[in-house]
Amino acid sequence: MKKIPIGISSCLLGERVRYDGGHKSDAYIIGTLGNYFEFRPYCPEVAIGLGIPRPTIHLLKKGDGIRCVGVKDPSLDVTDALRAAAAQQTAPLADVCGYILKKDSPSCGMERVKVYEGGQPHRQGVGIFAEEMMRNNPLLPVEEEGRLGDPGLRENFIQRVYVLYRWKTMLQAGLSLQSLTTFHARHKLIIMSHADYRDLGQLLAGLTKENLAERAGQYILQLMQTLKVVVKRSNHVNVLQHIQGYLKKQLSADEKAELCELIERYRHGEIPLIVPLTLFKHHFRKCPDPYIEDSYYMSPYPQELQLINQL
Repeated sequence: MKKIPIGISSCLLGERVRYDGGHKSDAYIIGTLGNYFEFRPYCPEVAIGLGIPRPTIHLLKKGDGIRCVGVKDPSLDVTDALRAAAAQQTAPLADVCGYILKKDSPSCGMERVKVYEGGQPHRQGVGIFAEEMMRNNPLLPVEEEGRLGDPGLRENFIQRVYVLYRWKTMLQAGLSLQSLTTFHARHKLIIMSHADYRDLGQLLAGLTKENLAERAGQYILQLMQTLKVVVKRSNHVNVLQHIQGYLKKQLSADEKAELCELIERYRHGEIPLIVPLTLFKHHFRKCPDPYIEDSYYMSPYPQELQLINQL
């Protein structure tokens, strides 16, 4: 598989674009994700002409709104320029399947950015560029580099990136009734781990050539919103038990008992998800099932990323 295009704050790749001329190079992003993602670096503060080095800026509450202004010189207001920069990035982001932002940044922070009011900071803001960029690209999986240290958030982000990549690949090949229903079928178990897949299935129930484009747009928007929810261990247990039903006639009593034991041990946090999944893969190699074989649930992304090992 070719590398997936991902937008990213330039400083995270080691580019010296910070206000002080430094960078925030991230070893995991460069060393691990770099093997699978083609990074598209962008620094909105440099793009709007602030320069390197440059005066520090922060978010300031003014009346009912929040402005991005200079710390020492509040007359320096770059709010509108940062929003315009985000709007100008809409076309370049058309083929991008995810975005990694710099945490705490008044331009790029995704959440909990300091907003100053009466001289006091409150962590309730969103970077101006990040907010506008996410509004303009509602399908795009977005995460901060700091939150990627959490195994659940990291797996959730990368899973969404691969789902959107497969969606865009399908569209490039040509949207059809069959391609859309097949896409849903192959992702049904992933959807089940996040929410009730029947809600999305109902969107496709009355699918026709006439409403195909409209329903497809509704489907992918609802799907990407659904996948934002980080999967709980209990949800994975439900999916594992559902998958087990496809082997009820093929396994011996001892093999069924072994599977049940591993699922229970996973439920109680004694083993990672990869353990029962590995046993399932072993059984399905001996007893193939077309639906399970086509499903992305047990192989949602390259196994070398080892994300399931930590869930």
